[in-house]
Amino acid sequence: MNEPVFWIAPIAALLALAFALVFYRGMVAQDEGTPKMIEIGDHVRRGAMAYLRQQYKVMGIAFAGLAVVFAILAWGLNAQSDWLPFTFLAGGLFSALAGFFGMQTATRASTRTAAAARTSLPNALKVAFRSGAVMGLVVVGLGLGNIVLWFALANALIPEGNDGEGVRMVLITTTVLTFGVGASLQAMFARVGGGIFTKAADVGADLVGKVESGIPEDDPRNPAVIADNVGDNVGDVAGMGADLFESYVGAILAASALGAAAFVAEPALQIKAVVAPMAIAGLGILLSIAGVYLVSTKEGATQKDLLASLSRGVNVSSALIVVAVAGLLWLLDVPNVWGMWGAVVAGLVTGIVVGRATEYSTSASYRPTQLIANQAEGGPATLVIAGVGVGMLSTSVPVLAVSAGTMLSFLFASGFDLSQMNLGLYGVAIAAVGMLSTLGITLASDAYGPIADNAGGNAEMSGLGSEVRARTDALDSLGNTTAATGKGFAIGSAALTALALIASYLEVIRIELVRTGETVLELDHGATITTAEATLNDFIDYFNVNLLNPAVLVGVLLGAMVAFTFSGLTVQAVGRAAILMVEEVRRQFREDPGILQGKSQPDYERCVAISTVGAQREMILPAVLSVATPVVVGLLLGVAGVIGLLMGGLSAGFALAIFLSNSGGAWDNAKKYIEEGHHGGKNSRAHRAAVIGDTVGDPFKDTSGPSLNIQIKLMSIVAIVMAGVTISFGLL
Repeated sequence: MNEPVFWIAPIAALLALAFALVFYRGMVAQDEGTPKMIEIGDHVRRGAMAYLRQQYKVMGIAFAGLAVVFAILAWGLNAQSDWLPFTFLAGGLFSALAGFFGMQTATRASTRTAAAARTSLPNALKVAFRSGAVMGLVVVGLGLGNIVLWFALANALIPEGNDGEGVRMVLITTTVLTFGVGASLQAMFARVGGGIFTKAADVGADLVGKVESGIPEDDPRNPAVIADNVGDNVGDVAGMGADLFESYVGAILAASALGAAAFVAEPALQIKAVVAPMAIAGLGILLSIAGVYLVSTKEGATQKDLLASLSRGVNVSSALIVVAVAGLLWLLDVPNVWGMWGAVVAGLVTGIVVGRATEYSTSASYRPTQLIANQAEGGPATLVIAGVGVGMLSTSVPVLAVSAGTMLSFLFASGFDLSQMNLGLYGVAIAAVGMLSTLGITLASDAYGPIADNAGGNAEMSGLGSEVRARTDALDSLGNTTAATGKGFAIGSAALTALALIASYLEVIRIELVRTGETVLELDHGATITTAEATLNDFIDYFNVNLLNPAVLVGVLLGAMVAFTFSGLTVQAVGRAAILMVEEVRRQFREDPGILQGKSQPDYERCVAISTVGAQREMILPAVLSVATPVVVGLLLGVAGVIGLLMGGLSAGFALAIFLSNSGGAWDNAKKYIEEGHHGGKNSRAHRAAVIGDTVGDPFKDTSGPSLNIQIKLMSIVAIVMAGVTISFGLL
């Protein structure tokens, strides 16, 4: 590789994995606590691993079948890249590995966090946060490492054709882009399946345990309590990790592909534009590692102090990446250095604004959630109505922020020239990379949440003292805030990544046209241009991509429909799985009265098995919908219809995801606000109404809302890998 800054990426990827191992070993060396704590932790760990084994079996069958289909398309029908079967399997494998390592760490860390809380709050925070950092660093290390490896391999094996080095680099970057389809599909399995598992267990534990039987949260007498704790890890560790792994690799790969297209006629500048996203990601890893060491607190810290501790690490990393990227782009000597730097800053600021807006809409410290708690005085109906309203209103700031970030990054990168479509879209992709550059520490803050939550559950079930429970409650409360902002960040990054992938779609179309022998495009008014030299504006003209084209309009409507259909399927899936859990918990209470009396132990494993089977069965239809829709639309409506589909899916899906996640989060925190003693406190009329609202919001915030992130990106990446089929067999 002739560009020296390229080596920042592989070095940073290796360092991320090395520090993840250091943090993991440091966590394992900590005290596990009492025999009772160890026993409870083992129940959760066995349940989590049993779920993963079952999920990976289903995933293995699906991936093997699709790999055969891709092989036939590539080597039999010549309608795909020859690399696709391999990159597809690699993407799924390494996304699954990231989830496995994160799950192993989280299930071991929760017991040790509870044990550390017996001595001090600072020790407990250190164990929990650095264990969360294992997940963050494994995701970025494996993600960037694979990108670098596949790029180097493709660069070595793909020869230069008759069209020159510029077109060869476009071919290399669009080939490596197919790595994302495996990561996307695995993320769909992890997020949807994990969301169904965790919410089926949570709803069952809440409705029968708290509402019907009047026992507290995390009570060991509740048969579903272990499944609930397992679900925290399945959904918010493995699921969130796979989600952001997909966004991370998708943003970097899309930016590299668009950079290759923007400078196709200037190979010397082209390689700089291709390498820049990888190097920015590498710098982000190095600064994320430094940020982890800045997170610490003192005994007796308030929630404000704890939030400041976590924010310090994230904010310092983000501030330093702004300076570091300016130096990197200056060293690379890319055109319009300050415009490209402005695009990166726009992405970072967009991420911060979306996160803060999510916090405002869902935290009990602010008016929206307090308003929902006030409405609990009128019963479940008024509380649910208030939550729906808050969720709808909460979409405005994130949508405005992403819109402004998109427009600013486009203008900065294009030099405020709207005709420079290639440069502007490269800027949008660079903005997505900027937002995700410090994912190592951002994801650490998010993965910390379920570790702290499980630590609190372990302390409660183990009968530890009130002082210990107070410390774990403080960490858990902080985790609720980081989880809410993490979901907002994931949704915002998904929107920018999806935009970059949609732009990359046309570059893949270019390659497929050349491969099928269509080397000249006939534009309006009889003008012609070679396919290799055509700009994005030329492709938009050639395929008639405008809202007056009925194929585009129908595609937009179908995209919006799919977002709502997908959400409906996932919400109903949680309901069906939860009914099975409710019936099982009732059965155990009915057949063994000694459970509620504390004289006999519930059958925890039966509840884990019910959630596992239900999750695997229910996730199939939403996944099939997301994969099949862009293929069918491509065959029936052609390239223009696919672009309409992706834009409609992004527009509706982004706003719907914000609504679902924030309304669910606000209902959850309104319940916690009441439990703190407001409006009558626990077991009051307002509290009973809030528990119902929280139960309604569970599938919103932990299943359908977060899963839409992946659905948006999965449709885009499937459209990209099936571009050859659309070109070869499409009716329009």
